[in-house]
Amino acid sequence: MTIRHLKIFLAVAETGKMSLAAKALYLTQPTISQAVHELEEHYHTQLFDRLSKRLYITESGQKLLELARSVVHAFEDLEARMQDDTKIEHFRIGATVTVGSCLLPSLLENFRQRMPLVDTCSFIGNTATIEEKLLRSELDAAVVEGVIKSPDLISIPMVEDYLVLACASGHPFAVFHSFQPKDLEGMDFVMREKGSGTRALFEEYLQENHIQIRCRVEAPFPEAMKHAILYNHCLAVISVRLIEEEVLKGTIHMLPHPENAWNRTFNLVYHKDKRLTNSMIDLKNLLLEYRRPEV
Repeated sequence: MTIRHLKIFLAVAETGKMSLAAKALYLTQPTISQAVHELEEHYHTQLFDRLSKRLYITESGQKLLELARSVVHAFEDLEARMQDDTKIEHFRIGATVTVGSCLLPSLLENFRQRMPLVDTCSFIGNTATIEEKLLRSELDAAVVEGVIKSPDLISIPMVEDYLVLACASGHPFAVFHSFQPKDLEGMDFVMREKGSGTRALFEEYLQENHIQIRCRVEAPFPEAMKHAILYNHCLAVISVRLIEEEVLKGTIHMLPHPENAWNRTFNLVYHKDKRLTNSMIDLKNLLLEYRRPEV
């Protein structure tokens, strides 16, 4: 049994098909099948049930999956540490949609100025997607606004943020200076997609206060949310950082939560087994320079 066997097994388990694993690893399907067969013989167990030309991971396979991820991650970390010091470092940074829209551009630029020899790339997605990529070691670190669920990830609060209730200047709520939970009952809203940290926080608030709203628009991007606010008469609960320009222009009116219930932080997240490189330390130091929004 070798690391190669485990990498092939992971590819099969994560894609669910030998053919897709073969394509992802640039191997032939018989090679993939043989490697899985050798693993099953080595451990004297069946890793997959093969039913109607589909693969279903067994209980033994699930156990091996969890352990194999840890072993492969440790091996890849070993390889990275032993690389020639002159080799260019590749740093993969993830960001949730809110962070990616209001913080990531300047963060990346400042990072590149400090670490010009580091090759950086970034990925933007919702909290659930970012968490999955960190667990699969597809990202080195990330900045998220949502709650991280996995105990294998370290989440450090870094940058203060808060959500506000936003509406167009012509909306009936535009004359309000404050609001109560009951005011939201039955109102039309534009919401982020499921898996978003912003949506999760707001839905928890609605549930705690027994409020029912109407989700008229579901939008995964800030610009789409702002359009729904301006042109579709929707309310939105959104980061104040995303509407600063519109608030200053007077096209969008915002109402902070009267009890600061929507205060939150942007968190630096990385795997607990991840080695803290100079790039990760510098990213953390950069985040400390960002302050609470003052709109």
